Amino acid sequence: MNNEKRVVLITGASSGMGYASAKYFNEHGWIVYAGARRTERMKDLQDLGVRVHRLDVTDHESNQRFVEAAINKQGRIDVLINNAGYGEYGPLEEISLENARYQFDVNVFAASELAQLVLPLMRKQRFGRVINVTSVGENVFMPLGGWYHATKAALGMWSDVLDMEIRPFGLRSIVIQPGGTQSEWGKIAMQNAEKNLKTDSPYRKLVLTITKAFSSLKISATSEDLAKIFYKAATDAKPSRRYYHSLADRMMVRIAKNHPSLWRFGIEKIVNRMSR
Repeated sequence: MNNEKRVVLITGASSGMGYASAKYFNEHGWIVYAGARRTERMKDLQDLGVRVHRLDVTDHESNQRFVEAAINKQGRIDVLINNAGYGEYGPLEEISLENARYQFDVNVFAASELAQLVLPLMRKQRFGRVINVTSVGENVFMPLGGWYHATKAALGMWSDVLDMEIRPFGLRSIVIQPGGTQSEWGKIAMQNAEKNLKTDSPYRKLVLTITKAFSSLKISATSEDLAKIFYKAATDAKPSRRYYHSLADRMMVRIAKNHPSLWRFGIEKIVNRMSR
């Protein structure tokens, strides 16, 4: 891709990696369309020249307006970054299927719909990239994260299939798998776990234990660090199929994929120690 007026669409841009990425791409001369439900949290981005839009990725008309705003004004879309997502944590026995379906709506089906909206133009351009933000949680697994892990695994597989289908047109579908990042994500996930508990739930101690484990994590990666990974995936001349922030993230995924029993043993050992 050349450097002239490249256009990127970023979802979930009101905080964390999405916010940092919108700022980073804007600093590097891109035309940035940043979408999120909480537009009041993107005022600083708007002041920098980012095109801020209210976006509910579970709403078809909202997605359509977001994409059409870029097409009608710019006439091109170079990159779509499907960053919006959250963790519907809680015991699988107790999470309602309504909440589970909403987890898939946000983390999987929204990405699919947005891709369907941008791909016709990208095919016409003969260039473009769809970047899908999954997680190391696409492969690693832990108690209470069942539906979250399921959505990230689904998004990763969907992205791989899409990549095979669109490469003949000069397009790419790429996955970024962040590990632990300094953000509100873990706090919100554990708040959801608490909300999903039934009265007198037998899993209350487990939720307290996992909350304790989350709070004890020493996380060094920042949203700004991940923004640079997003940018690399968008601009590499020969992009990789998967991008990771660190060797540790890559190794976690490798262990969980190739030695799931070893991964489970390690997690259970941590949970047992934390529960004392």
